[in-house]
Amino acid sequence: MGVQSTEAVTGVVEETAARRREQRGWYWYDWANSVYSTSVLTVFLGPYLTSVAKAAADADGFVHPLGIPVRAGSFYAYAVSASLVLSVLAMPLAGALADRTGRKKPLMGCCAYLGAGATTGMFFLAGERYLLGGALLIVANVSFVVSTMLYNSFLPQIAEPEERDAVSSRGWAFGYAAGALVLVADLALYGAHDSFGISEGTAVRICLASAGLWWGAFSLIPLRRLRDRRAAAEAPAAAGGAAPVQGWRQLRETLRGMRRHPLTLSFLLAYLLYNDGVQTVITQASVYGSEELRLDQSTLITAILLVQVLAAAGALLMGRLARRYGAQRTILGSLVAWTLTLAAGYFLPAKAPVWFFALAVGIGLVLGGSQALSRSLFSHLVPRGKEAEYFSAYEMSDRGVSWLGPLVFGVAYQLTGSYRDAIVSLVAFFVVGFVLLARVPVSRAIAAAGNPVPDRI
Repeated sequence: MGVQSTEAVTGVVEETAARRREQRGWYWYDWANSVYSTSVLTVFLGPYLTSVAKAAADADGFVHPLGIPVRAGSFYAYAVSASLVLSVLAMPLAGALADRTGRKKPLMGCCAYLGAGATTGMFFLAGERYLLGGALLIVANVSFVVSTMLYNSFLPQIAEPEERDAVSSRGWAFGYAAGALVLVADLALYGAHDSFGISEGTAVRICLASAGLWWGAFSLIPLRRLRDRRAAAEAPAAAGGAAPVQGWRQLRETLRGMRRHPLTLSFLLAYLLYNDGVQTVITQASVYGSEELRLDQSTLITAILLVQVLAAAGALLMGRLARRYGAQRTILGSLVAWTLTLAAGYFLPAKAPVWFFALAVGIGLVLGGSQALSRSLFSHLVPRGKEAEYFSAYEMSDRGVSWLGPLVFGVAYQLTGSYRDAIVSLVAFFVVGFVLLARVPVSRAIAAAGNPVPDRI
């Protein structure tokens, strides 16, 4: 008995050590890909691609991709929306294939390097090449979304239920720290581009390409440390040329299966709504600041840097609040803060950097925590063995169905010529999301998924 007891203890210690090693490797993908989200989507690409589209516009201010008249100022928002619609088609297939074949890590790696390559290619986005910019954005963003879905689906496999809030929050904090670090370098390059003997446009293109190189380089760490789990028993049927067909069949089964978990679907609906507001803020903030508030690029970079630093701290702080008050209550509190912050953003005066910085403080304090806790809360609602498939649905709610907010911004500018009018709609996303989330009995939802209910959730 003594020998068996010692062996059991040793096994537990080794298992815990292996899990901790995987968790540390898992954090590094947040470190790798968050720079794309920050430097490319949030800061540089929106204003820069808009300027490229305007350079290619006709006398009336329109470009004509595929023969369709589009106001140049709306092109970026429409490209973001198009990339997210395509993500809806790609994610369920990738998730089903990952669960059925057990080859989640290679799929994640392929998407990561496809996205990193497209982002690096943005160095060649110059002159009037707005169509090249739109194509690279779509490839990079679809790859980013699908790889993030696969990455998120590792969470319930590498962390015990009581660990997930903390592990998820650390991952987000890791990502925001990377974004802040690279933004400091970007600000130094952009602010002193004359000293380096390069133009402003070249400095922007270097910042865009460097984000792709960063993404690719640091993706090596999680791809070395994460482990693929054995696929389901029927996985061999998904091998070879039949894999795509089997993937779509599995997707249909997943959708049927999710109907047996209506409380999980209720959470996803709430998340879809309030996260649509969050994602629109992330992708359109720099365009709103430059085009509507007439702030220069250095001010925007500084504001986003402030968001990154505070978001890292906010993710850790809200992780602690979740341990005390529960993840659901903490998320609800963050939605109240989002509503107040966005309502204030509507009234920001133009050419007033101080007020824009104040808005950045409000966004930063709730951004990381609301995202991290939503991810960890959902991980409790996923039946075992269905992680990638369910997280494909989650990622569809996260980014894949978040095309509505950017589309609203694009249409608002198309019709009114003002981005300010569109920001009011974002408040509705947070308010309705709050109401729907408050109605979800989370403990019952976790039990219905067949998972242990944490003491505080």
